[in-house]
Amino acid sequence: MRKSILARLNNWIIFVIMTALVVGIVIASTSLINFLRKEEIKRINLLSKAIKIQQEVKTPDTDVLDLLPEILNINNTIPFIVTDKYKTPIIAPGYYRNIPESTIKNPEKLQDLMENMEKNYIPIEIKVPDGNNQFVYYDNSRLLNNLRYSPYILGLFILLYFGFSFWFFRTIKKTDEGYLWAGLAKETAHQIGTPLSSMIGWMEIMKLDNPDSEGVHEIEKDIERLRTISERFSKIGSVPELNDRNFNETMRENYDYLKTRISKKVDFALQLPNYTLLVPHNKILISWVIENLVKNAVDAMKGEGAITLSVFERNKNIFVEVRDTGSGMTKQQARNAFKPGYSTKKRGWGLGLSLARRVIHEYHNGDIKISQTEVGKGSTFRITIKKA
Repeated sequence: MRKSILARLNNWIIFVIMTALVVGIVIASTSLINFLRKEEIKRINLLSKAIKIQQEVKTPDTDVLDLLPEILNINNTIPFIVTDKYKTPIIAPGYYRNIPESTIKNPEKLQDLMENMEKNYIPIEIKVPDGNNQFVYYDNSRLLNNLRYSPYILGLFILLYFGFSFWFFRTIKKTDEGYLWAGLAKETAHQIGTPLSSMIGWMEIMKLDNPDSEGVHEIEKDIERLRTISERFSKIGSVPELNDRNFNETMRENYDYLKTRISKKVDFALQLPNYTLLVPHNKILISWVIENLVKNAVDAMKGEGAITLSVFERNKNIFVEVRDTGSGMTKQQARNAFKPGYSTKKRGWGLGLSLARRVIHEYHNGDIKISQTEVGKGSTFRITIKKA
């Protein structure tokens, strides 16, 4: 139990870390992109002012002369090009930067580039006294353009995160259900075991007085039945060993036992292959599953009809089918049939099929499902178990 609590705690720690990581990446990426965009706009505005000063000031001092080229040349990332008032590119040193020479020499490519720039940012107008205003076309730097894919990457990451969250909560739910089933099963086995031991003792005393009594033999059968039930519950509460091999023998024993205990109005048939099937399984738990399915079939037929228990092999899998001619199920009933607590019976607890699914899924690494059902015509339950 302590180990299980630690395991669940570790799951929650992983979930919290993943959540914090996703939120942190989203905030950091968004902040970084916005910061870089604002900084680049500031640099282009500064560059535009430098060009304007360079054109307006006829006799600047030495410091200004040194500063202006530095402002122009310090931009090694943001592509820009200056045009005249007619928006014709000025192809001269200092009037464009970070644009490939192949584009500068090709008027069509240059025009396409300027149109794309104008779509992203409104050109900055440089107003000069003589009226020969100029425009600065610019775009994002290569780094900022690469970062524009980050929302898609973040979207993919968030989808993966939600997928992980779904898996996480599903695992937590299954784990909690597993501990609940295990606890209930162990407690039930314990509660049955105490009076069972007392009954065995009293039966031995009764045998001393009248060993051939029919009543003693019947009580002995019931005690053996209670012992089997107790053993089933104890195995549900722990990991059972798959020591049994002859699957045909297990099915035959189940059939023989159930045939004597169901209504004579039920035509109960068994179909087995004419060769031995060797499948690792736990006889006690498999018997429980088959008994559960057969009894459900009998209830669905209200004690009258036909049930066929068949076993066959296909593609290295063993299939067990329980087919009945009962009332069948609606689609909604079939979807909910294996959910804990769901039952179509007035007095049903809705645990039988849920436990059967646990036995097949978790202990035998197989599958159990309703392969066919139709209201008024019956149902077919199919169990699939892989061969060794």
